[in-house]
Amino acid sequence: MLRCTGCGERFPILEIRYRCDQCNALLEVDTDLEAMRKARKPSEWKELFQERLGHFRPPYASGVWRYHEWILPQIPVERIVTKLEGSTPLYSGETLRRSLDAPAVFIKHEGENPTLSFKDRGMTVGVSWARHIQSKAVICASTGDTSAAMAAYASEVPGLRGIVLLPRDKVTFEQLAQPIASGCLTLALDTDFDGCMRVLQEFCQRHPVYVLNSLNPIRIEGQKTIGIETLQQLQWQPPDWFVIPVGNAGNISALGKGLLEARELGLIDRLPRIAGVQVEAANPLYLSYKNGFREAVSVEAGQTLASAIRIGQPVSYHKAAKVIQQLDGVVEEVGEQAIMDAKARVDACGVSICPNSGAAVAGYLKLRTAGIIGRDERVVLIATAHGAKFSQSTLDYHRSELSGITPRGANPVQPLAATLEAVEQATGFVRTS
Repeated sequence: MLRCTGCGERFPILEIRYRCDQCNALLEVDTDLEAMRKARKPSEWKELFQERLGHFRPPYASGVWRYHEWILPQIPVERIVTKLEGSTPLYSGETLRRSLDAPAVFIKHEGENPTLSFKDRGMTVGVSWARHIQSKAVICASTGDTSAAMAAYASEVPGLRGIVLLPRDKVTFEQLAQPIASGCLTLALDTDFDGCMRVLQEFCQRHPVYVLNSLNPIRIEGQKTIGIETLQQLQWQPPDWFVIPVGNAGNISALGKGLLEARELGLIDRLPRIAGVQVEAANPLYLSYKNGFREAVSVEAGQTLASAIRIGQPVSYHKAAKVIQQLDGVVEEVGEQAIMDAKARVDACGVSICPNSGAAVAGYLKLRTAGIIGRDERVVLIATAHGAKFSQSTLDYHRSELSGITPRGANPVQPLAATLEAVEQATGFVRTS
């Protein structure tokens, strides 16, 4: 069943709907936790999920479908569309911990999914469901990563048409190339992401296409496995905090849903806290948090290097606000200087992250300074995409070519003459003979 997150009304899961008829709130999948409790004890679920880590073939080699009974068991195995997404690393190297002065910090790197972002987790479920219900076309509005994932997964299904609406000249070249290369109809609209969402919703009122943005409750089921998989990697010992960048607010909603369900199933005995981080140029959830969530604030999103979270009207606002309250969470905002310096610190540890993930790291450091997160607390930072998708901003940072930013972690290329002596002088190596 689908359940309204506002009034609690329920709808058949096979109906294509995204909002409640009664109160217009977003829907969520009403996971049958009671059936799961009856099927296996918590220890038996843990054993099953651990056993599936040894699988090399689909679907259970996927870090999403490893949890099939928890993630849309209504989809038959033969209808699953997977690229073996998930199973992403949980980085915690000595260099990283030293750089952030944090003895118990981890980075869950979702940029190491097939299309280099966390969106693959949602799209394997969303496109599998589209295939299951025999949709002819899927569509999304995107700041870049959603379109890449949807196009790649839709291309696996014969006869399934993919349509993408992007804000013109507001995504990176690497992100734009992905849906084009996957054969998806890619439309660049003269607006921002919020404008793309408006056009998409108008289009879908007239035409039978299946929407795969985060307002889709089916897609969210895949994204909740970020937290579930992290718990498994930590041997079901929850961290003190999850810190996550926030744009359209679907990911923080999904993360919270998975964590709350894990506790209800008895897989964990306590809930972690959660911190959502926004950029100052697009901070509606932060402003709403500051007013106690008494009203949903909308803003006109400004220019930011963290382009994937440049969203002024988050679709999943109410779901995110509820999760933050349930998990005793906080919301912080950070500026462009802090974002790029934080990104550079993590990149220099051999973990390449996007500016949006840099926002999460910067938010964590700001919350540390404020004393909200303790230095010794165990914290998982969610990196949502790979730095390879944002090579231009990375190069510009290290070349000192980003307007208004002083690159404190710059490591510029040094041009040299093609001589042994020049290389020796630059490297500091001295000839001994």
